[in-house]
Amino acid sequence: MAGHRKHKGGHHEEEHENEERWLVSFADMMTLLFALFMVLFSISSVNTSKFEALQKSLNDAFSGAVLDGGKSMLNSGSDADDTEQSSVQPPLPSLRPLTEIQPTTSKQTAAEAEKKAKQEEQDFRALKRRIDKLSQQAGLKGKVNVTIRRRGLVIQLLTDKVFFDSGSAQLKPYAKKLVDKIAVVVGDEREHPIVVEGHTDSQPISGSQYPSNWELSGARAGAVIRDFVQNGVLARRVSGGMYANQEPIDTNSTPDGRAKNRRVEIVLSRINSPVPTDTESHP
Repeated sequence: MAGHRKHKGGHHEEEHENEERWLVSFADMMTLLFALFMVLFSISSVNTSKFEALQKSLNDAFSGAVLDGGKSMLNSGSDADDTEQSSVQPPLPSLRPLTEIQPTTSKQTAAEAEKKAKQEEQDFRALKRRIDKLSQQAGLKGKVNVTIRRRGLVIQLLTDKVFFDSGSAQLKPYAKKLVDKIAVVVGDEREHPIVVEGHTDSQPISGSQYPSNWELSGARAGAVIRDFVQNGVLARRVSGGMYANQEPIDTNSTPDGRAKNRRVEIVLSRINSPVPTDTESHP
C-alpha cells in the first residue's frame, strides 16, 4: 500500500511539472507579442509638429491663401468677375508648338510636293521638244508621237513599215539611227524609270519566226531596250512589256487603224504626282 501511495504521489508530481511548462511557454509568447506591439507602435507614431505643418501647407495651397514669397492667386475680397477671370488658366506653353508645327509641316510638305511635280512637268516638256525636233529632222514626225500623260512622258513609235518590217523585230537601219538619238536624250536624265511596251494589231501572224503576236510584241520591245542600253541608258532603269493586240489605240477593222495599233511605246514613268491643273499634252 505504501508503495502504491508512493507511486500515486510520483504521478501527481509529474502532472504538476507539465502545468508549469505550459505557463512558461505562455509567458514567453505574451512577452514576444508585447515586444512586437511596441515596435509597431513606435513605427506608426506620428510627429505631431511635422504633420500639422504639412496639413497647413496643403490647406494654404488649395485654398488660395498667400504663400511665402508670392501673392495670393485668389483674393478673399474679390468679386465674382475677378474669381471667374482668375480661374481661367492660359494654355500650356508646351502645347503650342505641337498645334502650330503640324499644320506648318503639312503645308510645307504639300508645297514641296507641288514644286517637285511642276519641275518634273517642265523636264518632260523639255524632253518632248528635243524628241520632236529629232523626229522632224529625221523626216519621221508623223511616225513619232510624244505626249505627256498622267503616267509620264510617252514616246510612241508607229512601227508599221518604218521601224520594223512586217513580222520582224529587227530595227531598220534608218529608224535605228533615230532610236539611238532618242536613247541619248532619255539617258541624259537618270531619275525616271523607263518602260518599253510592244503592241500589235489583231491580225494573226503568218510566215514569221514568232508563233503569235505576243512573242512579236515582246521581241520588238526587247529590240528597243537593247538599243537603249547599248547607247548608255542604265539597264536598271529599263523594263519591258508585251501586250500583243490587247491595248489598241484605234480600230482594227481598217488598215489605217491597224497601222496605228502596231507600235512601241517608251514611257518615262512619273516619280511625282502630277499637278492638279495638268492636262495631257498632245503633239
